[in-house]
Amino acid sequence: TIIFSHPGDFTPVCTTELGAMAAYADKFAQRGVKLLGLSCDDVQSHKEWIKDIEAYNKGKKVTYPIAADPNREIIKQLNMVDPDEKDASGQNLPSRALHIVGPDKKIKLSFLYPASTGRNMDEVVRALDSLIKASQHKIATPVNWKEGEPVVIAPSVSNDEARKMFPK
Repeated sequence: TIIFSHPGDFTPVCTTELGAMAAYADKFAQRGVKLLGLSCDDVQSHKEWIKDIEAYNKGKKVTYPIAADPNREIIKQLNMVDPDEKDASGQNLPSRALHIVGPDKKIKLSFLYPASTGRNMDEVVRALDSLIKASQHKIATPVNWKEGEPVVIAPSVSNDEARKMFPK
């Protein structure tokens, strides 16, 4: 599961990001990953905003839920609060955070971007592919790794175990 928060409905960067999530939805589904958006705005605002997102993204449908968290309970529990950004009432806004949660319900990876910087969806997919591969095999992925490229043996594998896994 990918849980991603955004500072506010109808904001320009957030609109592009949620549109990109819609465009990448098939890539996530192919990997067995569900998406959940999260914001402090209310459900009605989300419904209206989805129309803008889909119009901006030329018909890509938002098929994932966007949860409303007006009391900021969920974003606080998930450590998705931006300490520097506040709304008109002085309450902290959600950060531009993204958590990849494994089948064991544990956070496997977190991205945290400032409000001024949009996420890189290709990097989210790349990191997700790395996490999936590492959960299936005793490997790690090197810098700038992409699916299909060489991997390395995980540091947790002993030399004896590595020799058994990869005999000469």
